[in-house]
Amino acid sequence: MTAFTVYTSSSDAIDPRYAEVAAEFGRRIGERGDALVYGGTNVGVMGVLAQAVRDAGGHVSGVLPKLMYDRGIADEACDDLVVTNGMNDRKQQMIARGDAFVALPGGFGTLEELLEVLTLKQLGYHRKPIVLVNLDGFYDALLVFFDQLYATSFAAPIYRELCHVAPDIDALFDHVDDYTPPDLPAKWA
Repeated sequence: MTAFTVYTSSSDAIDPRYAEVAAEFGRRIGERGDALVYGGTNVGVMGVLAQAVRDAGGHVSGVLPKLMYDRGIADEACDDLVVTNGMNDRKQQMIARGDAFVALPGGFGTLEELLEVLTLKQLGYHRKPIVLVNLDGFYDALLVFFDQLYATSFAAPIYRELCHVAPDIDALFDHVDDYTPPDLPAKWA
């Protein structure tokens, strides 16, 4: 069983295609007997993802800060719902519980969480797979920015191996199922 820590949107005001892909991903997680670790809300793409996992018989762990819990958007149907003191505690719980990290299309929070797990992997805190699901080119501009980091030596080109870019859910599962951690140099070693 793989515990997928998934970062994605809590918005309902986006193209329905993103929710459809999240539902497909969630269904596949459940059918495979895998588990979901996610932001613990019942709204937006997050809510769709969690419900799809449950509907397919999978285990759902939600992690959300008390501030969001108090706003009434907690997914009380989670098998395991963790309410944290703040966002830092939330992120640490999600990282600790995950075997693989997946960034579906999302907003500022998704980007912030993605960059944290990338940085932690670069520094050697974990060797887990990280996958960006680049649905319809959603992350193309971010990948161009990453190329600028490599071209200007703000990041070594070898760190392209920190994450895998998948065009769809099939490619995501293929990468995680066949994952072997890359042999990356230690930063400042």
